[in-house]
Amino acid sequence: MAKQVGGNGSVAQDPREAGPKPPFPKQSQETPGTEQAMRPKPDHGEDSYRGNGKLTGRAALITGADSGIGRAVALAFAREGADIVLSYLPAEEDDARESASWIEKAGRRAIRAPGDIQDQRHCRELVERTVAELGRIDILVNNAAYQKAHDDFTTIPAEDIERTFRTNIIAMFFLAQAAVPRMKAGSSIINTASIQARKPTPPILAYATTKGAIVTFTMGLAETLIERGIRVNAVAPGPVWTPLIPQTPMDTEDFGESSPIKRPAQPAELAPVYVFLASDDARYVNGGVYPVTGGMPME
Repeated sequence: MAKQVGGNGSVAQDPREAGPKPPFPKQSQETPGTEQAMRPKPDHGEDSYRGNGKLTGRAALITGADSGIGRAVALAFAREGADIVLSYLPAEEDDARESASWIEKAGRRAIRAPGDIQDQRHCRELVERTVAELGRIDILVNNAAYQKAHDDFTTIPAEDIERTFRTNIIAMFFLAQAAVPRMKAGSSIINTASIQARKPTPPILAYATTKGAIVTFTMGLAETLIERGIRVNAVAPGPVWTPLIPQTPMDTEDFGESSPIKRPAQPAELAPVYVFLASDDARYVNGGVYPVTGGMPME
């Protein structure tokens, strides 16, 4: 059975049956990928996430908020009472509009802010716009990422290496440098790392290397900023069904099968961890890296 009814009447789901399992349709996309072209469509919690007011009155800036984990986190934060600035690439406008619509349906403000976080000036503008339009910045979620696979390490183009590092880790420095002076005690920074930080896949070595750097960045920044009352943590996903997957040359048909749960996570299954880390429930949680890997060990 996929579900069992607990003693209090709640329904528990078998994690192996709680989301689509491979094989998936073979598919590929150009960078940046979009949600709209994915089959099956990812689940961001549209029909399942229920808020409890954990983030009422707070303002969050989320990068990569147009789709995938970023959209799921934005939706969850909004249903918990937060207003959101969504950062994304201009080419992702259609997906960003969809994300914004879910935030607005939750009764919260959604501010779309297209641009490229490789640019330090744009990172500063994102923070300034958050403060100008929402009056504050309480939560920074560094989630945007670039990933491209290469079969031959010796031929990885310099521009791909540079883009991966500038998007995935250097932008985190830019955004945190801009945000921290505007954040008050009790604020939270949450970075998206990956199981790739500990178990790198050779064709995406540049991506995996940045994820290792994000773990180090998170732990070091946490120790630095706690003197200001600002907590810093990271979430390390395993395989997740997002637009990064079909835009990376790989076998999408079997994606997630290597997980002990035998399927990839849906973005909705990551969002509650971000909510916890952003909320006062995690007020003593700092410098942690939280695996959401379906049982794939990080060490």
